[in-house]
Amino acid sequence: MKKEQVVHCQFSVWYPLFRTVTIRSVILPLPDNVKEYLLDDGTLVVSGREDPPSHAQERSDDAEEIQWSDDENTTTLKAPEFPEFTAKVQEAISSLGGSVFPKLNWSAPRDAYWIAMNSSLKCKALSDIFLLFKSSDFITRDLTQPFVHCTDDSPDPSLNYELVLRKWCELIPGAEFRCFVKENKLIGISQRDYTQYYDHISKQHEEICRSIQEFFEKHIQYKFLDEDFVFDVYRDSRGKIWLIDFNPFGEVTDSLLFTWEELTSGKNLKGDQSEGEATDQDYPVFRCTNSKVTVQPSPYLSYRLPKDFVDLSTGEDVHKLIDFLKLKRNQQDDD
Repeated sequence: MKKEQVVHCQFSVWYPLFRTVTIRSVILPLPDNVKEYLLDDGTLVVSGREDPPSHAQERSDDAEEIQWSDDENTTTLKAPEFPEFTAKVQEAISSLGGSVFPKLNWSAPRDAYWIAMNSSLKCKALSDIFLLFKSSDFITRDLTQPFVHCTDDSPDPSLNYELVLRKWCELIPGAEFRCFVKENKLIGISQRDYTQYYDHISKQHEEICRSIQEFFEKHIQYKFLDEDFVFDVYRDSRGKIWLIDFNPFGEVTDSLLFTWEELTSGKNLKGDQSEGEATDQDYPVFRCTNSKVTVQPSPYLSYRLPKDFVDLSTGEDVHKLIDFLKLKRNQQDDD
């Protein structure tokens, strides 16, 4: 995998080429001070919140009874503010219907969904986006190591980081598929949410495979900037295919139900044509979870933190935060 391939998979590079077959989106330049804030390893204090959390409001009367220390050594943590950027983000969110799916140049914070109050990547304000981004290893990798798996020794290309806001759509995980293209030929299709068994995929896999192949030939083939790449699609209830994203053809991208050895060497990848079919078309290999016995836990579970820590870091539970501060104060007094 070369650095040029990674650059070509940036959202702002491919979106203008495939705007008509994907979800409506807005791209905003990411200011340097926002990037610095996202990479700050300090305590997670979320900026951009217009209103405090609802649970905190409900318990505000109890919180007022606490006498806070006037110790001059006490440091108050305050999140930085980005008024101009906040206004642009809120305007973009409104133009997209009030709810968005956020990502950077390449990655979305899928590993951080658990920290959101709705356990979802659905965002309505910049504070929601910051909470997800600052909790995501995927976002940190985008910002610090975008070319980590590249094999060429050329200098890293200069990058302009962007916040991508995509119109929120309720996508069913069982309708998402990842497609692998080598030398402009679709060689493999994998169920995206491979940890679960979906009966409709097993029953309709031939129809799904055919519709994705047709979509690829009509809208994607020879139009992307590389001949080796990975793209994700969504098949809606009417059978229509929508483009979701592009990814580099290499180890930085999850191969799901394939292995990268299979995909790069072509070993064990044979078309799904039945014997006797006289056609020049080579169909891709289609793989799905075909039994409930093979269901696995979500790969994102390893990124989760204990709920008490989440409550403390977001300020969602005021009582826990107060107890924690009291404990720290008592420890300082003992010292």
